[in-house]
Amino acid sequence: MHGYSRLGSGRASLPVSPPTQSSTLSPPSSPRLRHYRNKNTGFGTRGPKLQPSFWGWLAYIVLSTVLRRRGVLLFAPFLYISGMLMYMGSLRFEASTLGVVVDQSPPRPGSTYRSPQVFEKLWPFMQLDGNRSSNALKMTWHSKSRQSWKPCLNRSFAQAGFSELPRSNGFLIIEANGGLNQQRLSICDAVAVAGLLNATLVTPMFHLNSVWLDSSKFGDIFDEEFFISAIGNHVKVIKEVPEDILQRFDNNISNIVNLRVKAWSSPMYYLQKVLPKLLQMGAVRIAPFSNRLAHAVPSSIQDLRCLANYDALRFSEHIRALAESMVDRMVKNSSISGGKYISVHLRFETDMVAFSCCTYDGSAEEKLEMDIAREKGWRGKFNKTGRIIKPGAIRMNGKCPLTPLEVGMMLRGMGFNNNTPVYVAAGKIYKAEKYMAPLRQMFPRLEMKETLASPDELAPFQGHSSRLAALDYTLCLHSEVFVTTQGGNFPHFLMGHRRYLYGGHAKTIKPDKRKLALLFDSPNIRWENFKRQMQEMLRHSDLKGSEVRKPNSSLYTFPMPDCMCKIERGTLEDQKSSHEHSRGHQLLQQTYMGSNHDGGYIQEWRPCCADSKKQYNGVDGFGIDGDHDEFCGGCDNGEHHSSTFWDCFGDEE
Repeated sequence: MHGYSRLGSGRASLPVSPPTQSSTLSPPSSPRLRHYRNKNTGFGTRGPKLQPSFWGWLAYIVLSTVLRRRGVLLFAPFLYISGMLMYMGSLRFEASTLGVVVDQSPPRPGSTYRSPQVFEKLWPFMQLDGNRSSNALKMTWHSKSRQSWKPCLNRSFAQAGFSELPRSNGFLIIEANGGLNQQRLSICDAVAVAGLLNATLVTPMFHLNSVWLDSSKFGDIFDEEFFISAIGNHVKVIKEVPEDILQRFDNNISNIVNLRVKAWSSPMYYLQKVLPKLLQMGAVRIAPFSNRLAHAVPSSIQDLRCLANYDALRFSEHIRALAESMVDRMVKNSSISGGKYISVHLRFETDMVAFSCCTYDGSAEEKLEMDIAREKGWRGKFNKTGRIIKPGAIRMNGKCPLTPLEVGMMLRGMGFNNNTPVYVAAGKIYKAEKYMAPLRQMFPRLEMKETLASPDELAPFQGHSSRLAALDYTLCLHSEVFVTTQGGNFPHFLMGHRRYLYGGHAKTIKPDKRKLALLFDSPNIRWENFKRQMQEMLRHSDLKGSEVRKPNSSLYTFPMPDCMCKIERGTLEDQKSSHEHSRGHQLLQQTYMGSNHDGGYIQEWRPCCADSKKQYNGVDGFGIDGDHDEFCGGCDNGEHHSSTFWDCFGDEE
């Protein structure tokens, strides 16, 4: 008798072809070339005997080796070494006094940080242009050219919620590692795996990361009670492992078997490898759990991911309360642009700069600071024997974090003038006084957490990077334009969340950093040329904003079509300004009613007065938290709701 699974039998078997004789024999070898001497060359006349030269014999050996099937592998290293010697010979090298070979060739375009020189040349033109141009914030996105979408869950999934869940196959315990959004990913995937295995999910534990150093528990960041209730019709969630189960393992959760699941494992892997252990032991652990479920899974599993990420996960009450106040203040400070503002995810913290191995001012002080930061964070990783670091190549490849100066020049070139309100989501900026000054010079209406909230308000958040990241996440979620500068889970989740909120469009500027490296290394570039390149980059971001998910892409970045449905163009004419605020006195509020019990969501918009009572019910947008009892009641009681660190290993914010 086997345990119940959402995909059928717990012991799925794969067809295996029976062995045949042909499959056990080695394939026939290639026929050898037969060489023989023909006594008669020509028409009955004996020709002269040829004596092959050294080069002839060499050519014969090489050709005979290449023509043999296995000989190609022997020949490949020779080709590689020859190519490297030719490449090395094309460069000019000079030996230093220490015997170290130093490249003396001129720097290639885009390999040098010369943005300050470019800014010095373009700043007078920016000032003139900013005084006479209209603000691009009011006309950044062109909605007429794109397909519109609305949030919805698969109808069959919505109607398949169990009034009483089947008997559980056991308890699933996972450990979410990393920062805020890597934890979010682990939680949502854990819900999907628990549903697949028909397991009871224990509220995920958070690993104390050696870099993030945040000791927050699940309930400190997310609304635990709401999470349990929101997915309760599909997956059972409990806060702790039951006592009777713990007693089987000597009351020590570490004694529960920890299954080392491979990254991006398929549903079949879980059914064949994890489910039997779950049925046998009654409880299993998977730690760490980040990226342990493949992107491409059946629709029933994707639906659970949608439900968890876009409906069940909302921030805890104390985070929502401060986030509401900060968004409201940012909207009021943006009255000159109708309540709209730009948010920038700036990745220029010391850790990020150090890990990138990029150089900026090139001073001895910078090198010493970066060496210390690298050694502190990664202990010898960058000093391994034979490791070669090429900062110029890294910059040309678009892998260097953009400086605040570069972000400012890019936005001014796109048409955002000096009256544009800008919110910067970031940790502690490297040499903030030096590097933030030009960005403030270009955008005087710049705000950060520290300027929107008082020290007393931020005090409970200090030392908890994930909680601070939650504030930045909320401010970025509700901006008219979001700018990502370095990648990672933070912008990926935000882009998906913004697509979910704004009719399928991410409203995100994702710059071409390879092109930027070339432009910022051109001190003689003309302002008109620079501006044209930036505006083309903005148009490209607009076109790419409505992308749908590809088979190997993440649902958390591309929620269409798994979590959203297409809608007719005419039904959205009244929703063009879905996130528009008017002088801070009106807020357009999006409320989803009906939840997943009636097969989808109904989208409704209502204006709310700014002086009415507001309460953030979650991070998932205005009213998107699934609380169907709260509506915007005009100006009486209108209610709405709504890591900034590094992604050095490619799996973090």
